[in-house]
Amino acid sequence: MSVENVSREVNQEIRFHIEDRPSLAVAIPLAIQHILAAFAGVVAVPLVVGGVLGVPVEDLAFIVSCALFASGIVTFIQSRGVGPVGARMPAVMGTNFGFVGPSIAVGSKLGLGGIYTATIIASLTEIILSRFIPQLRKLFPPIVTGSVVSLIGLTLIAVSIDWAAGGYGAPDYGSLPNLALAFSVMIVVILLNQFGKGMVSASAILLGIVFGYIVAFFMGRLDFTPVAQASWFSFPSPLKYGFHFSLAAILPFIVAYIVSAIESIGDLLALGQASGKELNDDELAAGILCDGVGAGIAGFFNSGATTTFSQNIGVVSLTGVASRFVVMIAGIILILMGLFPKLGALVAIMPNPVLGGAGIIMFGMIAGAGLNIMRKEDLNRRNLLIIAVSFGLGLGVTFRPDFISHLPEALQILFSSGIVTGAIAAVLLNLLLPRDKEYSS
Repeated sequence: MSVENVSREVNQEIRFHIEDRPSLAVAIPLAIQHILAAFAGVVAVPLVVGGVLGVPVEDLAFIVSCALFASGIVTFIQSRGVGPVGARMPAVMGTNFGFVGPSIAVGSKLGLGGIYTATIIASLTEIILSRFIPQLRKLFPPIVTGSVVSLIGLTLIAVSIDWAAGGYGAPDYGSLPNLALAFSVMIVVILLNQFGKGMVSASAILLGIVFGYIVAFFMGRLDFTPVAQASWFSFPSPLKYGFHFSLAAILPFIVAYIVSAIESIGDLLALGQASGKELNDDELAAGILCDGVGAGIAGFFNSGATTTFSQNIGVVSLTGVASRFVVMIAGIILILMGLFPKLGALVAIMPNPVLGGAGIIMFGMIAGAGLNIMRKEDLNRRNLLIIAVSFGLGLGVTFRPDFISHLPEALQILFSSGIVTGAIAAVLLNLLLPRDKEYSS
């Protein structure tokens, strides 16, 4: 199948294209869908890092608000574009879980100030890498890109399953009420997406989650105490925790930024596939540049490094809403949530099974998008071998992270991401395996 046919096939499924500007009455609910999909990922990093470091409750609440505020700013920049910064794509940006390990290591010695200083200085890594996109892109033909995109979805499936079961480590993990709540949301999303018309179909995720909220309320699963206790207004004071330079602290962050750049290339290419647009080198470079600049901004506002969020690609794939205007609105709402903690708390009380029911579908859609990209090439023995090894290693380290526990720490950081591990395997095999006629099917 030609690239043109694939693109035409995708375009037929898109309700709002990249440059479409639906009315605010339409755009705001669609933007909220993106926020609901991203919220858990945005707040998870400060909660995990802060919890391990023993950060006081008032500071923990503050850095969570900072993460929302910074994610909103960078989301707006990435989707709208500011000069050469931003891919001008419907990309939601949030705190990067790949920085949790380095942040805990640095924070245990230098505190939060050390983390955010390293975040700012090492962000130059991605800014520099954005200047070499043509060279990097040659490493990502359709067979490699498709493998990486599928891995993005497949590695997130375990996350959505944990959500559906009640959250990893929850005492009622996998209980029938949790599964019933998750599957009821999933069924509603499927029915609305397939049989709804217009806005109902486009808002299937939001309506499914609202349905989940209602069901959870009658099940006694909603606790509004955090909303009542949250303050009305909080501003993320820049560099509140000081500026603590350390070369030893910056080095692991540089490795994490290299990993982040590789993931972001895959995410942006997947988003282009879902949006019916093939990104050129300049657009891809602008997107990676935004990753680096945005991470520097995030560190300045007491937040961890930001990156493109894979889960929101699933929202675009499932709903057909690829409007960057909608995501710009999502960025503004995230900023407001960072300034008005009660808004964030309202989303934060969402039961995990509600998000899990929608997440299983969204992440599965990303995996399917990767398969669609791979259809552009002949799936001969050579290419099937590339897929097999990249999937095997990528999913292997995702589901069995102890597999790399005896590697040097720098390599553990690099290969802890199943997406990066699979991408490296696919790139190397694509370069090394001969394109001989005997591989043809």
